[in-house]
Amino acid sequence: MTEVRRTAVASASLWERDEEIATLTRAVDTLCADRSSTGTLLVASGEAGLGKTALLAETRRIAEARGCAVWSARSGETLRSVPFNVVRQLLQPALVSMLPEEAREYLGDWYDIAGPALGIADPGERQADPQGVCDGLVAVVRRLARREWPLVLLLDDVHWADQETLRWLAALADRLDETSVLVVVARRPGDVTGDSARHLDAAAALGRPLAPLNPLTPDATAGLTRATVGHHADAAFCREVWAVTGGNPYETVELLAKVHDSELEPVEAHAAELRALNRSARGGGLLARLEQLGVDATRFAWAAAILGGGITVDMVARLSTLDRAAAARCAELLCGARILTTPDPAAGQPATGELEFVHPLIATDVYNSIPGALCTAMHGIAAQLVTESGLGAAAASRHLLRVYPDDDPEVVDQLREAAREHLAVGAPDAARRCLERALEEPPLPEIHARVLYELGCATLLTAPATTIGHLRTALGMPGLDGDQRVNAVFRLSEALVHNDQLEEAVRTVQAEAARTADPAARLRLQAVQYMWEGIHPGETSSPGRSARLAEIAGTCAGRDDTERALLILRGFDAMSHGENAEEVLELCDRTLVNGRLAPGLGWTDSEWGLELPMMLANCYAYTDRLDRAEALFTEALRAYESAGWSGGHLALAHTYVGLGHRRRGRLREAEKSLRQSLRIAERVGRGLPLYWSAVCNLIDTLLARGHVAQARTVAELEAAEKTAAVRGRYNPVVSPWATELARALATEDPGRAAHLATDARRQAERFGTDTAIGEALRCAAALETGLRAVRLAAQAVTYLEASPCQYEHAAARVEYGIAARSAAELERGMALADSCGADGLVARAREALAAGHAT
Repeated sequence: MTEVRRTAVASASLWERDEEIATLTRAVDTLCADRSSTGTLLVASGEAGLGKTALLAETRRIAEARGCAVWSARSGETLRSVPFNVVRQLLQPALVSMLPEEAREYLGDWYDIAGPALGIADPGERQADPQGVCDGLVAVVRRLARREWPLVLLLDDVHWADQETLRWLAALADRLDETSVLVVVARRPGDVTGDSARHLDAAAALGRPLAPLNPLTPDATAGLTRATVGHHADAAFCREVWAVTGGNPYETVELLAKVHDSELEPVEAHAAELRALNRSARGGGLLARLEQLGVDATRFAWAAAILGGGITVDMVARLSTLDRAAAARCAELLCGARILTTPDPAAGQPATGELEFVHPLIATDVYNSIPGALCTAMHGIAAQLVTESGLGAAAASRHLLRVYPDDDPEVVDQLREAAREHLAVGAPDAARRCLERALEEPPLPEIHARVLYELGCATLLTAPATTIGHLRTALGMPGLDGDQRVNAVFRLSEALVHNDQLEEAVRTVQAEAARTADPAARLRLQAVQYMWEGIHPGETSSPGRSARLAEIAGTCAGRDDTERALLILRGFDAMSHGENAEEVLELCDRTLVNGRLAPGLGWTDSEWGLELPMMLANCYAYTDRLDRAEALFTEALRAYESAGWSGGHLALAHTYVGLGHRRRGRLREAEKSLRQSLRIAERVGRGLPLYWSAVCNLIDTLLARGHVAQARTVAELEAAEKTAAVRGRYNPVVSPWATELARALATEDPGRAAHLATDARRQAERFGTDTAIGEALRCAAALETGLRAVRLAAQAVTYLEASPCQYEHAAARVEYGIAARSAAELERGMALADSCGADGLVARAREALAAGHAT
């Protein structure tokens, strides 16, 4: 937690900070004035020593004086690789003060999702979703802010925070309108790169910067000098203090402390000695001070710098090989020399007996002073000590990452275990670092491929291009056999799909299936090939694919997951091609176990992924079995929310829940679900297929509601019709472009329009559902006039009345009412459209009634 330094340091750093303090005071007052106020993020930015920590300490003083709860945390330069380090410091104390049952009840479902990252709950068996954990941490703050209001969170040196904390901070900043909390962060400009910089910049952009922190002016430096060493300090001496320190508050205080300790007279005659005194506070001067304190004190300081956090006399004694009494004496010496200090209880820090460096600059200088080989060796010893203390492989891994490779199988095992622990709490980047370091050791030849495979799995979602290289290398080495090899090929194909290399994914699986002798493994690989071709048909589909799939599926009874997968794929293929719906349903039903998804094919099962259950649910949706489709879509949503998977999986679940509403004719609910899907998909990535799935379904729903002008031109519809034909998609419900194109061509090319409508009706009758036939009849009626149009419209109403798709039923009623000039039918259609939320259809019916087109 954030320290409060000595009073002199704090007061010095607050000189000429009236504007910043006024802003902080107003922010605290705003928080305290209204429990329903939106949250605020304030960012103090400045170079080292300019008083950022002092501003946080002053914020604490102001907030506590007004009755606020104040929690704080501080980052460390050597702790960047520890995932969730800073957010855990911030939130864990409040949560561990509760009984476990109380914390679980208070946090609800978020307990199992965010609890492992905060160190208050054991991780589950499956790999945690990083986005879900991040969302869970935001939810924890939201709940704690309600419980502890008014709550102030202070984060110091966030430029050194771990990537996972910075991701959480960016997410929290984006949702502060939902949380009444004041967050104040202090950072240096720069000092952060890559994804960490992106997250920190995103958070800062959503916050409000405090006035830039500038060095003290000469006048302020003179005032501070006289307040510290005596009012008799002359002007020349004060000017030299400012010139030597550049007005840096921290360096000014340290220099003046040395002036006081050395009993130097603050007069012009001694001003020349200030530069030598100032050098002794930093860099080589600091090392000289350490040497003056003795070898043991130097070893103690080095060991403290290696540990970075959790600095206790006992742990440092073990690391520096000092006995307990000698270590305690060293701690006293270093505290007296203003190198180490004990946390200040006034800063809300518990009396744990831990030590910390007086300033991050000192910690950095001490760490950098350790000879390279010794530094590496001490990290190795520290890793062993952490492991022996029972803190786990993940806690020891930050030290192992700094140890030289040495062909040590035990180090490889520890790093692999650390990677598993990191993945279990939602830190795949930390897992990646461990596995990359394990490869440098290197692993024994017989497990090298497995480490590469584990690394590939760890980077699958965050860096698919990198994953491809790792998995290809692993598959080219000995060590992956049987199911492991099949799993690796499947993961490779997933990475290729994520990397927009679908054709290569299909070829990779196809080639592996051809060379695999094991019939069961070959069947599974063939299923994977058909799955990718089924989801993204077209150029990737091999000739005769549907026939071969039908032949293979014909031998399957659903005895295991591979057979069930092939039955689902065959059902989806048959549905897409508009084959008989009853046969599609029969195939789908054979994949269920007691009416539910089979174990191993569930929404969160990793062996097959979400694609198969999504295909199954779509089959039910488009064969008019919306009851089963909606049950599966809802089950997916609940499964992902419960597991904390709030990235792409959750976006797709909301999309398909929206699709279920859309098919039912619940257009308002569909729009709500699809907008939620789009929000999540935009966060995950705009260029991904799940984003376009949300976009297209939302546009379709808005068009049905009449809220978006018709945007499809004849040229776009032509392209869509050709694409559907190339892909072999003849189901007029799944791909309704032919019927829409027929309507668009009715005036300029009635012959082609009629041909398209006739073909659509033929395909619909082949498929056999009430919805498909009714929609085809609606299209045919739109192309006719007089009594034939009335008869076709009446037939469309008959079919769609029996369909579960109420919007289409409402549209058919309105169209029939217009064709038959029936006010009664228009009224019925208008009422049905209104219940669906189809405002455009309601308006159309009203216009027909007002125009006197019905009696």
